[in-house]
Amino acid sequence: MLNIAVAGGGIGGLASALAVARAGHTAHVLERNAEFAELGAGIQLAPNAFRALRRLGVAGPVEERAVRVDALRLLDADSGALLAEMALGDAYLSRLGDPYAVVQRGDLHSALLSACKEHERVVMHPGTAVTGYRDTPDAVHVATAGGRTVVADALVGADGIRSRVRARMLGDGPPRVSGHTIHRTVVPMTEVPAELRWNTVNLWAGPGWHMVHYPIANGEKLNLAVTRDDGARTAVAGVPTGRDEVLAAFPSLHPQARALLGLGRDWRTWVLCDRPPTATWTEGRVCLTGDAAHAMLQYAAQGACMALEDAVVLGEVLEGTSADVAGCLARFAALRGERAARVQEVSSWMGHALYHPRGAAAAERDAMLAALSQDDLLTAVDWLHGHDVDDPAHRGAARTAVLT
Repeated sequence: MLNIAVAGGGIGGLASALAVARAGHTAHVLERNAEFAELGAGIQLAPNAFRALRRLGVAGPVEERAVRVDALRLLDADSGALLAEMALGDAYLSRLGDPYAVVQRGDLHSALLSACKEHERVVMHPGTAVTGYRDTPDAVHVATAGGRTVVADALVGADGIRSRVRARMLGDGPPRVSGHTIHRTVVPMTEVPAELRWNTVNLWAGPGWHMVHYPIANGEKLNLAVTRDDGARTAVAGVPTGRDEVLAAFPSLHPQARALLGLGRDWRTWVLCDRPPTATWTEGRVCLTGDAAHAMLQYAAQGACMALEDAVVLGEVLEGTSADVAGCLARFAALRGERAARVQEVSSWMGHALYHPRGAAAAERDAMLAALSQDDLLTAVDWLHGHDVDDPAHRGAARTAVLT
């Protein structure tokens, strides 16, 4: 049995800890904050996420609070015209095997946190900020802000887009500022007019900006987010923003979208950041996961899904082993690197090609989408939503890698 330190108690860190524990090892979750909590509003969970959650034993609690939406819809933000709609009903379930649902970020985090607290091989360490590490042939020495050193058999860097573990491993500086500003809020569903309570993920696309909304928290709340490609160069995270400022930034909106935007009150603002794909996820007994490894823009709605996939594969390569830890982590990175890089690149492409095009580029997008059938749309997302961490061939590849 190994003792594995996990830097970060967010969704990726807790999922990694749970996977490590279920693989027979002890996970020590080192969280910098005094409490384990998750900021943010809504998360979209595609079938690949639910397959990972099942492997982690928490699919049930997440589904209890999730909303199974009927479709993903792309609308013209000026005219209100429906540009594309992918139904998420029987044909989608038959082809991809699991639902597409939306959930409040805190509900997903809470399910993982409860499972970690209940597992005898997960030890929680709040108020323990990881600042660096020293890797040796026999152990990794994890430095913390309080001066304490944690000695472990391995270190999992799940400490987010500004990861201190990544900084020590790669030294590649701060994340890349995208120039896109997003404002987020959550609205009680009782305040939403009945005719606008759509059980769909709705994306209103405009020239250089877009708006997304969908129900969360068992349909009790509306998640609302608007993003503008405004060239912002300074990263900010969760800054309170006045309602009037948000409304003024989006003066041209279809009346239905404008009505929903006007419901927002407690807005918070982020300037979106990501990182380019990297081939280096490991150094000896240390590996990166989640945003620390592959921070991506939100346009493919796969950030949390990728972190959950990472966790499951990490558990697979570590299952039943207590030797060659560095080799196991290297194989984990080999199994995950190509897929994560592709999702990073597709997420960026979707932002400019589907969400924010202007003029002739927008007309080309509309014509392209109009030519797609429902089967075409399912084929387009099959590699992304249909990825199966529970597939026997995938598990076999992971376990064979451990033994060779």
